[in-house]
Amino acid sequence: MNLFTDIRALVVNSLEKLVAQGALPSGLDYSNVAVEPPRDAAHGDMATNAAMVLAKPAGQKPRDIAVALAAELTADARILEAEVAGPGFLNLTLAPSLWQGVIGAALGEGKDFGRSKMGQGKRIDIEFVSANPTGPLHVGHARGAVFGDALASLLDFSGHDVTREYYINDGGAQVDTLARSVYLRYLEALGQEVAFEDGTYPGDYLVPVGEALKAKVGDGYVGKDEDVWLAEVREFATAAMMDLIREDLKVLGIEMDVFFSEKALYGTGRIEAALADLDAKGLIYVGTLEPPKGKTPEDWEPREQTLFKSTAHGDDVDRPVRKSDGSWTYFSPDIAYHYDKVTRGFDALIDVFGADHGGYVKRMKAAVSALSDGKVPLDIKLTQLVRLYKNGEPFKMSKRAGTFVTLRDVVDEVGPDVTRFVMLTRKNDAPLDFDFDKVLDQSKDNPVFYVQYANARVHSVLRKAAEAGVDTSAAPDLSLIAHEAELAVSRKIAEWPRLIEIAARTGEPHRVAFYLYELASEFHALWNRGNELPELRFVQDDPKASVAKIALARAVSVVISAGLGILGVTPVEEMR
Repeated sequence: MNLFTDIRALVVNSLEKLVAQGALPSGLDYSNVAVEPPRDAAHGDMATNAAMVLAKPAGQKPRDIAVALAAELTADARILEAEVAGPGFLNLTLAPSLWQGVIGAALGEGKDFGRSKMGQGKRIDIEFVSANPTGPLHVGHARGAVFGDALASLLDFSGHDVTREYYINDGGAQVDTLARSVYLRYLEALGQEVAFEDGTYPGDYLVPVGEALKAKVGDGYVGKDEDVWLAEVREFATAAMMDLIREDLKVLGIEMDVFFSEKALYGTGRIEAALADLDAKGLIYVGTLEPPKGKTPEDWEPREQTLFKSTAHGDDVDRPVRKSDGSWTYFSPDIAYHYDKVTRGFDALIDVFGADHGGYVKRMKAAVSALSDGKVPLDIKLTQLVRLYKNGEPFKMSKRAGTFVTLRDVVDEVGPDVTRFVMLTRKNDAPLDFDFDKVLDQSKDNPVFYVQYANARVHSVLRKAAEAGVDTSAAPDLSLIAHEAELAVSRKIAEWPRLIEIAARTGEPHRVAFYLYELASEFHALWNRGNELPELRFVQDDPKASVAKIALARAVSVVISAGLGILGVTPVEEMR
């Protein structure tokens, strides 16, 4: 049930009646007609812009259309009042039975309340995290991981067929550096003194990897030239790091559907095939780029090289794909990887990158546009930095990692649920302050606590009702939900299906976190009013009144549980 969709359908039907009466011309486009909550709750329950968007194509004044539309709408029993406001907006007041019906719909549909079919038949691939396999995930990766996973759940809830994917960056020089770092830990495990030179990874997390390598090969690599052991240690170390990364993801409750290795693109003809596809479309040529303004990127060369004509698909400049020495640029395997995605038949692609990859957006979108002939859109979401604080001071570095705060450091401090919720309390492209003291504070200022406390209060009501012998499974008489404070909660519940579609359409799971806080606020306000007005308490002397009021509380829990499920947070039934 989506009450906003239902009322919009009523608005469109009323407009069609005006067309039939000759009050409006035929052939009007209703696609921009919206029905939404008013900015000010005092202005009614819903508002529509119908008269405003149709005035110009209809050749009429918006107020004239609004007045005629208001007369049609109030002829329907669901609309108690339709008031023309300003130049032609229409504020609607709905019959209480509609808000009461929302409670029944939430209880009847349960965990599926708010699910949408907007994405039905659409396959979407979401690539996120994709950290270099050189160490444990850090707090920046944690934000991208939580955001990507919540976005995937949100799109799944809105009807899409979603694939979660991790791109293993195991084809570059960084994995050689990893192998050399592990080799040093291997020598250390054999009792040798070692020194970590600049560029190697000194973190303690490689100590057990060095010991495991010792257990596997004994002293077989000691004193041997690098060309003897590098390839095997690289493979061994990369596998160990991916095991570590999988464990980090598991701690946050994240499971990937696909792990795709960059290394699998080299020497297999897959890069050549992707570039051949672009070449067949006239998008590959040999040329010399102008020197870039400002900082010179590492892949620019003042000589002829093979270029992708990415400007033909919206990029600012054409991009090198092969250097003058014949080697691939770092962009080429990424083209091949996305070519593989396109050939897998997805209807849309989403990449979640760190903010430091902002300069990569246009070229990657151009590549996918060219490879798919403009048929597969690529949306790139950037996640901004996370600033950690504890005791009012920036959180210190991790000894285990050597140079950064790990995902495990954060989760060990506050737990996975708090970590996930807090990571989603800001839009992905806005910086996030993560204060360890504040996120554990039991107050209204802590959204994690505030939302969980609302759900716990619902379950405390259910326990109290059970003690009082109230049969909460009985069919509720929802007409008994009539107080304005109760209807305010129901109105907020009614926004849930609409919120899901908006959040899914914009790719913004933080909207779910914001909404849950607002719903919790309405519920807590009702609870507090019950302290003043006994008739608003959930357990009453009259069993029928108790069943109805508890039905409202149960509906709140249905939505909170669904919303927390999208965020990957476990709803609690009792606060400790």
